[in-house]
Amino acid sequence: MTSRIPRDSRLRLVRPRPLAAAPSAVNQRRPRRPAPRPPEGTPAPAELARMARSGLAPAARVARWADAALGPGSDAATADGKATLADATAERAARDLGLTADRVRADWDTARLAGLIEVHGASARPGWRLRAWDRDDSAVLRGWVALFDAWSLATPEPGDQEPATVAEVVSAMPQVLSFLQLSAGPVPVDQLLDLLRQRVTELRTERCEVVYDADTAADPGTAAANTPARPALAAAGPAESEGEPADPARAAELAPLLDWALHALASVGALTYGDGQATLTPLGSWAVWVKLEQICVAAQSPAGNIEQSAEDMLRGCAQLRPNAARAEYRAWLAARPVGSAVTELLAAARGEDALLRGLAFEALRVVGAPAEPDVRAVVEEPALRPYALLWLAEHDGVDPEDAHEVLTREEATWLWVDTAAAVADHGEAPMLVRHLESALQPTVPALLKEVRAAGHPRTVQVLVALAAAHPDPALAKAVRRAAFQVHTGGH
Repeated sequence: MTSRIPRDSRLRLVRPRPLAAAPSAVNQRRPRRPAPRPPEGTPAPAELARMARSGLAPAARVARWADAALGPGSDAATADGKATLADATAERAARDLGLTADRVRADWDTARLAGLIEVHGASARPGWRLRAWDRDDSAVLRGWVALFDAWSLATPEPGDQEPATVAEVVSAMPQVLSFLQLSAGPVPVDQLLDLLRQRVTELRTERCEVVYDADTAADPGTAAANTPARPALAAAGPAESEGEPADPARAAELAPLLDWALHALASVGALTYGDGQATLTPLGSWAVWVKLEQICVAAQSPAGNIEQSAEDMLRGCAQLRPNAARAEYRAWLAARPVGSAVTELLAAARGEDALLRGLAFEALRVVGAPAEPDVRAVVEEPALRPYALLWLAEHDGVDPEDAHEVLTREEATWLWVDTAAAVADHGEAPMLVRHLESALQPTVPALLKEVRAAGHPRTVQVLVALAAAHPDPALAKAVRRAAFQVHTGGH
């Protein structure tokens, strides 16, 4: 056995790579879809990037100031470890930049949401997008889209609203945005309010939260008129469901939240809002079109997982090549709020299937910066810790080839066993034998000793499967003996 890292092992996670269920997936080919063209009138990418740079110029200015003034050894940038800018730091920036402290805080938050600043505990450093800001249009556009995705964090939500209702509005707004994009012009706010009310009603119906009132009792067809669930960015008009009367109380409840949502989207440059109507900006229209296109690509693909749960989506992606799987992840993420998507992916990662655990963190790599707080929060969970540490290392800029160095020997061994469990469950015998070569330990006895000490719940099953797969009778016997010792609690 050698410690050389095999280049053909797609099931190894010590150097993070997407997991595959079987070698047969390597030969799969999906038909190429012609590159879609954006709607007529959409500015060229260079012009869109210029618009994004212009809108994010104040945030980039604060990020550059932080790069110069908050380097290693400087005072803490944040006050609470949660990215809130410390008062002293805000005042210092205000003096240096000729701004008010409130303006600095607003620009700081924008820079953080756009990935221009990365906050880690009480320290901050420039994000990779800031390094590429002046030369890479794609980095600029990705930064703006990250801000667009986080629009609900850009403006404080109304304090007198129920959190559950706010969450429903956030979940329903992608459909409102898709209608704005398809309208290609100003839309009256009253029309958007009707659409928002209809979508919120659908969300509540999905959860069986059907409000019983006199109208519903008199007309049982009313409840049935609610349309089935649809993807969050599906094209839809604001017309009422047939037989479903408008609910003035529901509209009155949602009106202030729609106003908040439109103001928040306007603050990030996604739309203009005034005179009782809203219009998507070129950047906003382009971003919504991109997300709609991602959903359409996934819907036309063999996988088509956008309406599945995270666990089912990951199982569907297990048979895909890495690039195809990432496309599915992007489409699945585009169809739901990022917060709930991250929560669902981490829930799938906590399951017993090690393959899904690895794939969940591959999907979280596609999420990027918005997933950082949730990933950091699971570092102390033994089953997720190695994956979370690798994710955070890559997020912090460590080369994926070297990210495994952040793991202790015990953590790396635990991850080796977990990955072997994925191979045993979903791969073939030769893949499990090749996986043996990726172990850190130089000899099989050393590996078996550390595997027994790792305490992975699947250790016995992994060792039994490895013994059955390995062609060397002597090695297979040693592995079987180790499996028996783990099973009986011996040494």
